[in-house]
Amino acid sequence: MRPPVTPIQASKIVLVGDSTTAVQGGWGGAFCDRHVASFLACVNLARGGRSTYNYRAEGSWDIALHEMRTGPFDAVYVLVQFGHNDQPGKPGRSTDLTSEFPDNLRRYVAEIRTAGAHPVLVTPLTRRQFEDGRLLDDLAPWAEATRTVARELDVPLVDLHARSRDLVQGMGPVLAMRAAQRPAAPEQVAAAQAGTTIGTPPAAAPATAAAAPMPASTQDNAATEPMGQAKLAFDYTHLGPEGAALFAAIVADELAQQVPVLRRHLIP
Repeated sequence: MRPPVTPIQASKIVLVGDSTTAVQGGWGGAFCDRHVASFLACVNLARGGRSTYNYRAEGSWDIALHEMRTGPFDAVYVLVQFGHNDQPGKPGRSTDLTSEFPDNLRRYVAEIRTAGAHPVLVTPLTRRQFEDGRLLDDLAPWAEATRTVARELDVPLVDLHARSRDLVQGMGPVLAMRAAQRPAAPEQVAAAQAGTTIGTPPAAAPATAAAAPMPASTQDNAATEPMGQAKLAFDYTHLGPEGAALFAAIVADELAQQVPVLRRHLIP
């Protein structure tokens, strides 16, 4: 006679967002791989180039809603991180910061709750661009809008932007390059040593008949954050294995603090 079996109690995390959360280019793969215990399923549905608008418009949100069904799970937690592609200059993706972006976040939160799951808002991962030794914090308004919605709707907040901003500023422009998917060009390293990051040097940029190379003094974030899978290249947004491991650990730490019930299922 076998002894009675104790039924397991399992929960689930669903990741929703853009390329900075997605597999290859973001922290989400490392998070699911290294930071959740066996009784916490982790599904990464983040997609490159998505904003709060087109993630829903294309049908990705419908897939996420399907994953929120509790079924055999005690609880489902949905982490939502947007901002990069909601910024101006990305046709078909950009949203208005003062109204559309926060309204979209509110709608996501409401529908997560209606589905019986638990929303967690995540502020956008910082980019790693510098000028005169200071981090260019261009995503700060989108991070603050996310914080405002979290306070307004009483939603747990993983403030990845604040944690990543402080960390990258402390690392400085040269050390922060180690977070990228590929090594920087020598000209980019030299510029970073002087305190200011630059885009792809014209000589190293792929030639096209339609467009001239970007000046080396700029980084075209719309071009380096395209729709689809993040390119395996050096930029100041996407993450290679070292960067993914670093920021996934921050997300796990923040999540353990903000959602204490998950702490026993999270691996530091």
